[in-house]
Amino acid sequence: MKTDETCYDSLRLENQLCFPLYAAAKEVVKKYNPFLSEIALTYTQYIAMMVLWDKQEISVKELGEYLFLDSGTLTPLLKALEKKGFVTRQRSESDERVLIVKITDEGMKLREKAVLIPQQVGSCVKIDEDEANELYRILYKILGGLKND
Repeated sequence: MKTDETCYDSLRLENQLCFPLYAAAKEVVKKYNPFLSEIALTYTQYIAMMVLWDKQEISVKELGEYLFLDSGTLTPLLKALEKKGFVTRQRSESDERVLIVKITDEGMKLREKAVLIPQQVGSCVKIDEDEANELYRILYKILGGLKND
């Protein structure tokens, strides 16, 4: 029995939105690696530190929500950052079920070493500012829709 091949068009790689999103994300993260290795961070540690540089103190649950990461991913990441002296983890005094992450002075100093990384990586991505803003808007629209599911 021969099937009309057009019914399988949705299975073609070039017809998938997920593939260019995946490939672009992977390639952009790869561009970060040389810069992050200079400050001894992985990409995931870097994005966690970005939140901590901004918030100073946050629960693990809230950090996971910001980063779209579960506690199984965050726990080893935060242990590694704590071992490097960049964060501390402690139970909340008001609710000991809540684990609080705080940035240390050493973690704040790391921000000075990281301050140029966004520009350095941005120069590797060949889109103009308007395109970058539109892409940012669309990606966060996608994330918002997925988060609400």
